[in-house]
Amino acid sequence: MEERSLKVIEPNTTFFSKISNTISKLLIPGKIGLNGMLISIKRNNVIKYYDNYKKFEKSNDVSKKDSSLNRYEESYTLYLESIDKFIMDTVYKKVKNGSASVFERDALSNYYNIVRLKETEYLEYKYRKQKFLLELDFENFKSNGKDKLIDKYKGLYVEKMDGLYKGLLKNYSIKLADGIRNQETGLVHLYKSIFETLEEYIKKVVPIKLEIDKDNENYTTILKGYEEYERFSIGKLDEKEYLEKNMILLGLSRVLFTHSLPLVAAEQCYNKLLRDLRSLIATMTNEEKREEAYKMLIKLIEDYNVKLLSTKVYWENSEEREKYKKFWTKYSNSKDSEEKEILALQRELSQVENTTDKNKKLRKFYKSKLVEFGVMKNLKDSAITGEKARYFKKSA
Repeated sequence: MEERSLKVIEPNTTFFSKISNTISKLLIPGKIGLNGMLISIKRNNVIKYYDNYKKFEKSNDVSKKDSSLNRYEESYTLYLESIDKFIMDTVYKKVKNGSASVFERDALSNYYNIVRLKETEYLEYKYRKQKFLLELDFENFKSNGKDKLIDKYKGLYVEKMDGLYKGLLKNYSIKLADGIRNQETGLVHLYKSIFETLEEYIKKVVPIKLEIDKDNENYTTILKGYEEYERFSIGKLDEKEYLEKNMILLGLSRVLFTHSLPLVAAEQCYNKLLRDLRSLIATMTNEEKREEAYKMLIKLIEDYNVKLLSTKVYWENSEEREKYKKFWTKYSNSKDSEEKEILALQRELSQVENTTDKNKKLRKFYKSKLVEFGVMKNLKDSAITGEKARYFKKSA
């Protein structure tokens, strides 16, 4: 697609400039009508060719299948180009002339930010630009389109969005793996990008997916996860709620993006959540809130084990693999939630090293929990036996 400079220049205030701006404003409504009609034609074409492609998608007639796919892809490219042209010919001029709405100014600003990625992050640019153009027209089409056409368009829209979000997540996953191997900075930004992309998909695409794909074998699981996510989608969240929301997003990703967010990347995301939650528990002073965070930690450990580690095949450290196998055998055979919690705490103790003040506080907290369960004795800080013989309990 043709790229043009999107730098918005403030209009001059000279007499001739004012005349020029007035003429441009008079011409803009015609441009909007023309572009709107072109987009509508291109959209109708892509819907028609998409329907045709779906008919032959599983056909044994390879020539018809290939032909229908080519027509669909060509019509899709022309459709996106028409939306792109609309932004450049209409929205850009309206912003430049000062007649744009807040929505149009924001849309152009977002568009410009995406285009700037082209030189440094081409893959992300490619996926984000298509996603932006589709979203822009979809919102407009929902407001002004015919119901029958909208219903047909939704299938195409969700299929394309699935591919674009998967592409983004794969891109971030590769970068995350490279960053960890090379010990590069910017990992926090990558984690943030992954969680924001997951949330964006679940907020914008999943509701449509649930509406049109009720026969999906994972429908019930996705719906339950979406309803959990909705609790955290409105209002300002504290740190614990923010982490809990990300935990739900990550859990849903194992259903929605099993291959696009590979196990290695998902494992790193789980470990990031575990580190953040451990740090939160160690620094909390409010007992009630710390107890809530602890319950969330136990839930996160369960999710991490059930949804990810139990399915992990390749381990870099064979000794760690054998340790985990023993743990998982006990954990999966546990009779109740209390036994699982005890095993989780014992494993946590073995993994949290006694190296920082935060870790010492956390280990002390874990041990107090194990004492409550009756699987560890609560020793006094010091004891005196015999004459002048003094023994100290090893610090947590």
